[in-house]
Amino acid sequence: MLLGAVFAVLGLSGSVLCFYPEIDLWLNPAQQVAGSAPATFSVQQALDALHAARPDYGGAWRLEMPLADGRPLSARYYRPPETAGRSFAPFMATLDPQTVTITSQRFWGDYAMTWLYNLHYTLLWEKPGRMAVGVVGLFSLLSLGSGLYLWWPAGSRWREALRVRIRPGIVRATYDWHTLGGIYGFVLLLVISFSGVFLALPEYGRPLVEAFSPLGRSATPHSADTRGDMISADLAVARAQAALPGAVLRWVETPATADSVFRLSFWQAGDPGYRFPRSNVWVDAYSGDVLAVRDWRREATGDVFLAWQHPLHNGEGFGLAGRLLASLAGLLPALLWVTGVMRWSQKRQARAKLSALADGRPV
Repeated sequence: MLLGAVFAVLGLSGSVLCFYPEIDLWLNPAQQVAGSAPATFSVQQALDALHAARPDYGGAWRLEMPLADGRPLSARYYRPPETAGRSFAPFMATLDPQTVTITSQRFWGDYAMTWLYNLHYTLLWEKPGRMAVGVVGLFSLLSLGSGLYLWWPAGSRWREALRVRIRPGIVRATYDWHTLGGIYGFVLLLVISFSGVFLALPEYGRPLVEAFSPLGRSATPHSADTRGDMISADLAVARAQAALPGAVLRWVETPATADSVFRLSFWQAGDPGYRFPRSNVWVDAYSGDVLAVRDWRREATGDVFLAWQHPLHNGEGFGLAGRLLASLAGLLPALLWVTGVMRWSQKRQARAKLSALADGRPV
């Protein structure tokens, strides 16, 4: 029952997180952008604003382009001294892309939606919690399999087994809700549980996939000649865009050290993850030369399989309809846990009554 309760908590938190960018924006009106017109802004100007606000933050920044017109530009600094004791607590900022001014400054985990994300991903227990989440995911897969086996109708009773009904009486209604939630939500629960295991335990999932299909390795180039000044982020964007014409810029990561490079992430048609796409371009920070390109359209089967796990888990791979289905699926573990506990309690009470009758005790 404890594992079932944890699965219910993971499901409820995941249901909310399917829309966490929108909810976070709603909870923080200061981040909202005036007007919905497309913004044409300078990435370098945004970086200059961040450096002015946090002059002690040297090294790499990651900028996420607005998810849609009327949305803010986001920025992350992964190693702020203020959260040095935490395994993951970057500095988070948002900027208005119309004016390129900072509208919020926070630390990951200190505000509602990122706290909820940490609960969902690690149970607020960092690496041990992440491992526990993976174990709960495996447990849920076993539970789904055993539940399907116990439900499987004999002979020609499929029509009766798949009939949607809630019969009168608390005992029968509890059974019907549990069965209907499990059967009609089976595929959704299977997808979120399976993908959740791979996301929680990548150190085990990747080698397993690689046994069947070779996985690509991320490029690690360095700037060849560090003499002189670094190029602007805007020039790096232009050079990278030329390497992947027609692609949509999603992320810009600035050099971490003097010999590091710009890494730019792009979304291309067919990539299931718009927010975290798979295509990357690495640009020399001094010459502006394109040093390496990773094109989603040329990924191996194993890489494509892994790329689908997050968009399947939150439904993003199928647009708004997929996100709504994933959010709905997140409610099912709580339904199954509550009705499962009720069924266990009802059976326990029934056994107690039978035992009392057998012993001649009043019931």
